[in-house]
Amino acid sequence: MGTAEGRDGVGGWERALDAAGVREPALREAYGRQRAEVAAYKREVALAAGLLLPPATLPHVIAATAFMHRTDDLLDSGPPATRRAAADRWRAEVAAALDDGRTGRPELRPLLNSVEARPELRGRVLDFLAAADADLDFAGFATEADYQDYLDGYSLPGFMVVAALLGPDGDQRAYLAACRTFIDSCQRLDFVNDLAEDLADDRLTLPRQTLAEHGVTRADLERAEATPAVRALLGALLDRADRDRAAGRELVGLVAPAHRPMVRCLVGVEQLTATAARADPGALLRRPAVPAKPALLRLLAREYLRARRVRRG
Repeated sequence: MGTAEGRDGVGGWERALDAAGVREPALREAYGRQRAEVAAYKREVALAAGLLLPPATLPHVIAATAFMHRTDDLLDSGPPATRRAAADRWRAEVAAALDDGRTGRPELRPLLNSVEARPELRGRVLDFLAAADADLDFAGFATEADYQDYLDGYSLPGFMVVAALLGPDGDQRAYLAACRTFIDSCQRLDFVNDLAEDLADDRLTLPRQTLAEHGVTRADLERAEATPAVRALLGALLDRADRDRAAGRELVGLVAPAHRPMVRCLVGVEQLTATAARADPGALLRRPAVPAKPALLRLLAREYLRARRVRRG
């Protein structure tokens, strides 16, 4: 799928910057640093984006993803008071930069340029910044309704920062609804898959009502004993995620043909993660499930070939 100078290598990246209209050397370097940052913490995402996205879209997706990562880091690092103060400063700095159209912070320059090129990104960035308190105030979910409120208040605004760049032109109401269904599946799967890590951080991300319905307590989960009741709980949550993922597949048909390989890849990775989780639900009490690498490579290769056909067509 290409050499170092291929579609996903240095030459491909330089051509993507050209296609996106990023000409200024310092700005190109700023985008390049963010590409390296994304590759450092999400190598698979950076590789898939480089292979599957149209060149003119790629730098803007990198800028949006880097912004998301920095914001998440601020929300997750340090004691609550420190995180809240850092988030408030960041929110004010980003909002001021968007209003002024300029910034002294190099890490914000790609975002501002991408907002200018793709105006739909501005509203999604502001929506996500406004939603930050939902994560800072997180104290678990009493009910399924509380979980759904979290989706609307935090998960969906976060997803839309990048998804807005892939969506259709014009009316996006159907696209937004499909994104909502898909992110419900993704978030539920993440909470099940990250259960052991979250409990280690003193976070219970499964609704207490759902635990009670299955006769499971937090202590049961913390003991990491895969009792029949615990297995039934995890199985039911994975079933719900599967149903929402199946419904959310309509997302693929709502984006432009050039963006479909990337969106199909996103959906496919979720499916492979769910398959790995189902292989041994009890193991989720100790560690997250990881998709099989051969299956990931087959998925990426298949969508890469589709992306090439779209570009040639």
